Amino acid sequence: MSVAADSLVLYKIHPARVIGLGDKIEIEIPGGQTKRVRPKDITPLHPGPLRRLADLGEPGTGNLEEAWELLEGAETNLKELAELIYDDFTPTSAWGVWRLLAEGLYFQGTPEAIQPRPREAIEQDRAAREAKARAEREWVGFMERVRLGRIIDEDRPRLGEVERLANQLGEHSRILRALDLPETPQAAHRFLTRIGFWPAEHNPYPARGGVAVTDPVLPVLPLPEEDRLDLTPLPAFAIDDEGNQDPDDAIATDGERIWVHVADVAALVAPDSDLDREARARGANLYLPEGIVNMLPADVTERLGLGLQGTSPALSVGFACAEDGRLRDIEIRPSLIRAERLSYAEAENRLSEAPFAALDAAARRYRARREARGATGIDLPEVSIRIQDGEILIRPIDRHASRAMVTDLMLMAGEAAAAWCGERLLRIPHATQPAPDSIQHPEGMAAMYAYRRLLKPSRTSIEPSPHFGLGLDAYARATSPLRRYADLLVHQQIRAALAGRAPLSAEQVSARAGEADQGGIAVRRAERQSNQHWKLVYLMRHKGWQGEAVVVELGERKDTVLIPELAMETKLRAKQQLSLDQRLRLGIAEVDLYDLDVRFRVLG
Repeated sequence: MSVAADSLVLYKIHPARVIGLGDKIEIEIPGGQTKRVRPKDITPLHPGPLRRLADLGEPGTGNLEEAWELLEGAETNLKELAELIYDDFTPTSAWGVWRLLAEGLYFQGTPEAIQPRPREAIEQDRAAREAKARAEREWVGFMERVRLGRIIDEDRPRLGEVERLANQLGEHSRILRALDLPETPQAAHRFLTRIGFWPAEHNPYPARGGVAVTDPVLPVLPLPEEDRLDLTPLPAFAIDDEGNQDPDDAIATDGERIWVHVADVAALVAPDSDLDREARARGANLYLPEGIVNMLPADVTERLGLGLQGTSPALSVGFACAEDGRLRDIEIRPSLIRAERLSYAEAENRLSEAPFAALDAAARRYRARREARGATGIDLPEVSIRIQDGEILIRPIDRHASRAMVTDLMLMAGEAAAAWCGERLLRIPHATQPAPDSIQHPEGMAAMYAYRRLLKPSRTSIEPSPHFGLGLDAYARATSPLRRYADLLVHQQIRAALAGRAPLSAEQVSARAGEADQGGIAVRRAERQSNQHWKLVYLMRHKGWQGEAVVVELGERKDTVLIPELAMETKLRAKQQLSLDQRLRLGIAEVDLYDLDVRFRVLG
């Protein structure tokens, strides 16, 4: 087809009218503008005359289906197809045919060679296009509801991409990008609570840390029959915090002999069993203000928790504590005990009675020995946080003498277990800590805060090595096998020795302890972040909160303070010069739940 003045041509994907001819062709394009283009830049569609581009109208539907059926299997050109569909060949019908060809549903090819597409291809394309159009309509409706904060149940699966980003399981979100929001976990968290996908006070940190948030569901076999030392006539006491749900240790005395009974978890959980692998992957129980997520099925705790049944199987560590605080006559036996459960407050009221008075005296001798070896006495504020009936309860950890007594008795059991295993060349994970560069005996909160920062982190070692903070030459955590995998691993090695079985090798113990340590790190991080989250929610609920803080560190621009009633560390920019251990009255300035941050102001 030749090109003449007033003819219709295609320029790029738009219609154009030829105005003049020459080395370059002058054309009118939509909008009334003119351009000079090369002949190869245009495709002739109709010879005209087309006096104005604006005269190009809509051709209507025509006989599209009929023309397609007539031409099935044949080839045609733009002019013939325009006449078949629209009964005429005009600039408008030519443009209509070109649009059908560009649409590519019924026909394909070029203006000179047009082929009908197969019916199956047409049906597939039509279904895909309808689905795409429907998806686009649904997306527009979804985004409108999101902007208004009025999501419906059908929107929740689509919001999964934002939830994955909030939980650090993904890096991008089309939804946040469309809303010009940062693609960060914090922004995703804020967005999901704003639109009601998550409750306003939702705690994302366990899921964000990749820790399990439900108890394992695994079968628990019956406890094997075996000979056990019958210690049921000996009064035993499982002492723990009020409301504790997993009591795994108890104390007793038989004259000068002290018994620390520990839940006999290794009797049910054998190395490399399904229960063992699950507990190893988790590393430890997850203690959240919302509740406990156990590393073992709840049925294990129900069966083995000391004092939860009339009698309890235990692995009992027996020893005597000499006048100089040293341990002697160590033995470890599978046993059967009868334990009474007490809170620390209840035990405190009975410290002057038997057998608590004798146990407390032994604990004091032992503590004196440890302190003489440099055991640190850092006493910084601690709190427990619980959600009960929707209320956030933040309570200080008491400093009862009964708590100190139980702590030292558990340390005795850990030292005794390490010594017992060492005599038998059993490989176990020891808790160790190097000495700091400077040994101090801090007094006052600021000095304790500074000294804590000087202490080196504790480590796990297969070889026995001193633990500076405890003042012990060798120590193994062995009194919480329901709560910590490292303790269970120690028990498994002890039980192998008691039964005459081959214990795990040093390499196996090291690998298992290392895996559990990684799980434990994630658990502790989730606990720490969750506690901070609920502290901030507490402050948001109590907007008029005021409390006391103690200055523990001075800085060039900001000073660090501790808030004892919240066990919270924060930085302040005070107008006046502050001094260490100075007490201040604070109020809330701003809480940012999503960045886990809070700012306080000094009152008065």
